[in-house]
Amino acid sequence: MQPSATESGTPATPCFDERLTVPRSWWLITVLVAVSGGLVLLPLGTVPMLGGLIAAGALAAAGVSSYGSARIRVVADSLVAGDARIPVPALGEPEVLDAGEARAWRSYKADPRAFMLLRSYVPTAVRVPVTDPQDPTPYLYLSTRDPRGLVAALQAVRGG
Repeated sequence: MQPSATESGTPATPCFDERLTVPRSWWLITVLVAVSGGLVLLPLGTVPMLGGLIAAGALAAAGVSSYGSARIRVVADSLVAGDARIPVPALGEPEVLDAGEARAWRSYKADPRAFMLLRSYVPTAVRVPVTDPQDPTPYLYLSTRDPRGLVAALQAVRGG
């Protein structure tokens, strides 16, 4: 996704940019999945075992990499979270959620209409109400390792 252009025509630099990468332990699990793929095909010989090892490893690595490629950015006057792009003026006051509150908003407090970019391995989050009356989404739930930085970036964009 390309950053939006400013009025001068040059690309806008992000005020906030975070990639929600997976923990290192997930890569260890990827290696174990690859080894398992090889062991399953070991009775068929060395070449099938190596093929299973490579195929299982590639599929597991692609899945882990894809899941960990989610980004949250504040660029120009927009919040870009995953595939969603929301203008900051259509958002309300952001709220920092500590680990306990984030867990509550992921579970029993959650609204099924909400946009949730959540990653279970990120304990903190930001909840931002959507104030646009045309949008049925009540709020955005964004997992982030730097909730205060995201809130500060949103407030800086809103303040001008």
